[in-house]
Amino acid sequence: MTGTTAKAAAPSAPAVRDPRRRGTELTLIVLAVLLAVFGYCAVGIGRSGSLPPDAAGYGAGLGVLALVAHGAVRFRAPYADPLLLPIAVLLNGVGLVLIYRLDLETPRDPAAPAQLIWSTLGVGLFIGVIVLLRDHRVLQRYAYLSVVAALVLMIVPIFFPAVNGARIWIRFGGFSLQPGEFAKVLLAVFFASYLAANRNALAYTGRRIWRLQLPTGRVLGPIVAIWLLSVVVLVLERDLGTSLLFFGLFVILLYVATGRTGWIAVGLLLAAVGAFAVGWLEPHVHGRVQDWWHPFASIDAGQGPNQIAQSLFAFAAGGMFGTGLGLGHSTLIGFAAKSDFILATAGEELGLAGLSALFLLYGLLVERGFRAGLTLRDPFGRLLAIGLASIVALQEFVIAGGVTGLIPLTGMAMPFLAQGGSSVVTNWIIVALLIRVSDSARRQDDEGASE
Repeated sequence: MTGTTAKAAAPSAPAVRDPRRRGTELTLIVLAVLLAVFGYCAVGIGRSGSLPPDAAGYGAGLGVLALVAHGAVRFRAPYADPLLLPIAVLLNGVGLVLIYRLDLETPRDPAAPAQLIWSTLGVGLFIGVIVLLRDHRVLQRYAYLSVVAALVLMIVPIFFPAVNGARIWIRFGGFSLQPGEFAKVLLAVFFASYLAANRNALAYTGRRIWRLQLPTGRVLGPIVAIWLLSVVVLVLERDLGTSLLFFGLFVILLYVATGRTGWIAVGLLLAAVGAFAVGWLEPHVHGRVQDWWHPFASIDAGQGPNQIAQSLFAFAAGGMFGTGLGLGHSTLIGFAAKSDFILATAGEELGLAGLSALFLLYGLLVERGFRAGLTLRDPFGRLLAIGLASIVALQEFVIAGGVTGLIPLTGMAMPFLAQGGSSVVTNWIIVALLIRVSDSARRQDDEGASE
């Protein structure tokens, strides 16, 4: 009787939680696809009062791509963060909607079909990374191969004609490619690998100047040389947006690897000096700085609004809730409405509420990347995840700051939203790598909890 009573009084085993949450991911993906299809239909109703004839095909195509990507994550990265893929699907879907809406104003220059093809290629590479890369630590073996490939990709566009003042494109026939988009991922792999291997030497060796611990030249020299070479090449190409991104990526990872806040101060000082020098000496950049200082100068001169002024007018016209999809006039911005200034279309037609929702999606994507990195125990994975998430954050800041007049405009593509095949493919690769890292991080937590 006593034994029976003891057994009955013994506490029951706690319920085992399911850390995978693939069902949550699937539900969010379906919601993301429905929101994108709703936006596509809203454009048709706003423009012509009827649904677009290919709305069902658009929804089916986006849904199939999303479900196939979900299947790859479910079977190859079952512990991955359930928010990363749905956020990417929603941002990519909204981007296709905005580009389609702008295509209606420029029927002779459609961009949505090509963007859909590039998005399909991006999802294909996303699946390839998830299936073939079983452990993110494998990338650490190819650090120096990555940096060589990145430098080659950045140098090649110098030999091609400039487009809109910048030599960042490879064009032949009707095909164009922006190699710098792929170079940023390769440089993130190199920076993460090198800093992970030398983090102790960077943090605890060398001379102390005031409050900053400077590492020895033998340790810091190689990575600084690679960074300087990258920036010099990009300055020659007049691709200052990517130069700023690489500089920010380098400083952030150096700070994360060493834990020295002095690197942030040094980075900001060097960025300010470099920006002043380039903005004063380079005519193309100097013109953009002048437009930033005096966005309405062209109006005062009787020449009409320039791109920055027209972008500001678009944001102002949007108000709190926007004019409605298809009912704005952001195409007055001109040739860059689908690329650099696509955020102005979102601001005008979705309003401050819609724009805030987009920024929250980007913020959540970055936060989940940071969380995955900070959870990992291996230094390379931590730095890689934070570096990739920082790329998205820096791009968002540089582009949003430029089109809203916060900082001088630099030519870059808003992740997933803007027209640009190289950009959308690269961003899908970034999301795939973040999913692979988050799978390792969450699997590590689950195994630790079960011990």
